[in-house]
Amino acid sequence: MKVNIDKDLVPMKAHYFLFNAGTAPVVPFMPQLALQLGYSSVVVGTMYMILPIIGLVAKPLFGYIADRYHRHRFLFLAGQALTAVAFFMIMFVPAVEPETQFHCHAGVSNIRYCSNYAADTEKQLETHFGNRTLSCQMHCQMVPPMWDIVCNNWLLNKTANCQTANSSKPWIDFVTYINMKDIIEEPLANGNGKCLNFLIPHDKGVVDSHNVTLYCPKENDIFRPKCQMNCNDTYLETLLPASQTIHTRGAMAKPEFWFFFGMLIISWAGMAVVVSIGDAICFSLLGDRHHLYGKQRLCGSLGWGIFAVVAGLLVDAMSEEGSTVKNYTIVFWMTLIILGFDMLASTKLKHTQTHMSSNILKDVGQMFLSMRCIVFFLWCVAIGLGTALIWNFLFIYLEELAQPFDEGKYIKTLEGLVMGIQCFGGELPLFFLSGWILKRIGHVNAMSLVLFGFGVRFILYSMLQNPWYILPIELLNGVTFGLFYATMASYASIVAPPGTEATMQSLVGAIFEGVGVSIGSQVAGQLFAAVSARTTFEIFGIAAFIIFIIHVCVQMYLQRNVPDENGKGRSSTASAPDSASASPPSTATNTATDIVNPTSPKNLDDFRDVDLS
Repeated sequence: MKVNIDKDLVPMKAHYFLFNAGTAPVVPFMPQLALQLGYSSVVVGTMYMILPIIGLVAKPLFGYIADRYHRHRFLFLAGQALTAVAFFMIMFVPAVEPETQFHCHAGVSNIRYCSNYAADTEKQLETHFGNRTLSCQMHCQMVPPMWDIVCNNWLLNKTANCQTANSSKPWIDFVTYINMKDIIEEPLANGNGKCLNFLIPHDKGVVDSHNVTLYCPKENDIFRPKCQMNCNDTYLETLLPASQTIHTRGAMAKPEFWFFFGMLIISWAGMAVVVSIGDAICFSLLGDRHHLYGKQRLCGSLGWGIFAVVAGLLVDAMSEEGSTVKNYTIVFWMTLIILGFDMLASTKLKHTQTHMSSNILKDVGQMFLSMRCIVFFLWCVAIGLGTALIWNFLFIYLEELAQPFDEGKYIKTLEGLVMGIQCFGGELPLFFLSGWILKRIGHVNAMSLVLFGFGVRFILYSMLQNPWYILPIELLNGVTFGLFYATMASYASIVAPPGTEATMQSLVGAIFEGVGVSIGSQVAGQLFAAVSARTTFEIFGIAAFIIFIIHVCVQMYLQRNVPDENGKGRSSTASAPDSASASPPSTATNTATDIVNPTSPKNLDDFRDVDLS
């Protein structure tokens, strides 16, 4: 049997595969990376509240520019380049380290450790260590005046040419001792954390193999270098982590946070442009074959699933065994290279805009006059709320569950498998069958089914005890994302007035992410901090079931009480195929009239059930 391949659609399939393959290694791991860098769940939630708002602005704006000035291809490629470069630059963001200083003044020396450690840390240390004294290696930053103190007061000419040899060195290594019984705790002046002062008995230390007294003159108050401390004690390292967790106020004061967040903003804007304009280009190439969209989009699920699994395996393999700090370097290189190939494939797209609108804003604005359109937009917001919890906090929840089992040793592998099952077992089959499903049950029933799927999924999450039991639950991703996305994109494409395709796809995507995902991220972040992760999923699950019931009731009301094109309260299913396949108006000047005219095939109210065959 000869297989006919539409060569014009091959570059589109390649784009979906490569773009999702390029973003899969980084996007799911960004919240965990933010936590590893030292930012709290509230900071993560706040960032992921703002990022979709960036999409809310970028999608309609660039969708309008693409339609108005016919720059679909240019903006499409520029979005891919911005996404690749911005994600790659995140690799260079440093972690937030706790402030450790060595204080030396008037014959009294101590090590000052400031961070957001637990409230009872001081008592735990004193109980565990008793009267023990620990030997700690110090690596401290230096400036020339500090070397004067080291040479003149610590070494006391024990090293020839001390100042000449060391005055230009930016650091010093020495060994000192801390008495675990003498620990003084004090709050920071700004209220963002506390400090532990470890007293050094008799100011003793070792510099360049010389036993010295770490003495500083009273009149000299400059020896307070920032240091890295290593006492080679596992218990101490557990209570005093190498990186601190900071909250919103502290994060905003750090330039490294703004660099990290700035790169995320650029990458999110780039992805927003690529996704919305890419879908518009896809539907333009498909013409009246809207039911084939899912079969193009499943290539994206294939790319995401494969490279998400590979990325998870590589991160675990390249990270130090037994360490909870993961090495993400490989995923940034994967993103840069794969998105480079995506740009190459996208240059082969044969896309030209055949329809134009004389007034894009007016044409799209007419959509908000339809009750069913407003319900559709609100449905997108509700789905965004649930999607935010999965996208940004599911893996954080998994890492909490994993601690009692393998202490995070294989957590990235598990996360990669989760994404693999989401794609291969969930999204890919549902994208493939989406046209058939929408033909059989219609868009409205599909929307209700997606809401019900979210409720089931969240309740099952809240019941998890072993993190590995999450794998079969991820099959529901086919309903909550695969069927959802096909429903949203095809519905928006069908009802979009000619010449506004990119604008309409951008608007719907902006409502989903910029409103729904944004609000959901903030709410989820606050709930994670206020209650437990398990309770958060339970709350979202109950809310999903409530919204499902409301949606069914509203749609039943619209079906019975909102007149259709024949003036009857109940829309005729038999008219749906004609509505879906009707030819668009021949001129752009008729577009706005067609939208509000109840006899027009482009009236959104006619699409209660749309046949995509």
